[in-house]
Amino acid sequence: MRSALPTRLKRAKAAGVAAVATILLLGASSTPAEASSPRPPEMTDGFGLTQTGDAVGTATNFVITVTTPEVEGEHHIRILLPTDYAEHPDKRYPVLYFLHGASDDPGNPNVAYPALTAARSMITVIPDGGRRGWYTNWLDQSTAAGAQNWENFHIDQVIPFVDANFRTDATRKARAVAGLSMGGFGALHYAQRHPGLFGQVATLSGANELSVRHAVMRAAVVATLTNVGAPLCGSSNPMCSLDFGPTVSSDAIFGTPYPVFGADWRWDEADPVSHMDVLARAGTGVTIYTGNGGGDPAEPEFWVQSASQHAKERLDALGYPVHYVDYGDGSGWGDDCAGGHTSGCWARDLVDFVPRLEAAFASA
Repeated sequence: MRSALPTRLKRAKAAGVAAVATILLLGASSTPAEASSPRPPEMTDGFGLTQTGDAVGTATNFVITVTTPEVEGEHHIRILLPTDYAEHPDKRYPVLYFLHGASDDPGNPNVAYPALTAARSMITVIPDGGRRGWYTNWLDQSTAAGAQNWENFHIDQVIPFVDANFRTDATRKARAVAGLSMGGFGALHYAQRHPGLFGQVATLSGANELSVRHAVMRAAVVATLTNVGAPLCGSSNPMCSLDFGPTVSSDAIFGTPYPVFGADWRWDEADPVSHMDVLARAGTGVTIYTGNGGGDPAEPEFWVQSASQHAKERLDALGYPVHYVDYGDGSGWGDDCAGGHTSGCWARDLVDFVPRLEAAFASA
């Protein structure tokens, strides 16, 4: 969910291709020193996931590619293990599921933010959410995009696959979900629909509101479906692509977005702000980060701020605590954050969030 300048897209795309090519080359290195380096662990297929080829990367930061009947095509899953994972064969680790933004891909090394790779006591899993999958099972499965059951993929397949292949603490108190931009919506959506799975949830510049009173956010979702632009595009790439795949109907995910005689009820049903009470009843730890976009309505973060405020207001009305950070124009929130919908701000969000999450895991 990030605005982009077309003149910079080619450079960003080229940089992304070069970065991925570098990783692939390193993974296939034939020099003796690199050939003897620790490799990613072997994983067993299951839960509907089939691996295609070998994992690419290091023993603690690698990407696997899988196929599943639930979602068309091949999909990357990046897994970050603590540096001492291999040294403690009897130790089990909590897991953070980190959901990326629109137009991004876990194969992009930029999604492995420094704060995530520096985590010492947890596993981080970054599953593919599609360029505009929106972390849900689409209403229309017959579009040009093919099968789009993203919730089934993540909840019913990725989570048990990870638990089966790694030494996880497979309990609610040791499992968290967080995401940025589109992934921020996904994190809240999953935590609200599956409160028994996640003990902590965080949304970083998230699409936190889909109700009709936040029509701009709803229009941004539609824009990713119809390829009319990217007013709220979120990516860890330097710039975000305006092409989200095959053009589909505005009704493909949640039905009609137009509030005529209540026909848009599925959008309201998916609206995270409307379901904050679920998190409160479950005792889920909630974290929200937002900037203000410099007060400019043309900057996506301007609209993220109001959606985030509405989420906080709902929790406040319930008397439920929330770790809420509004860093405004970014002053004091890192040299690379100016309060916009940018990876520089999200990197700083994670510097704040990851140690807090690891502490929460430890205390639980």
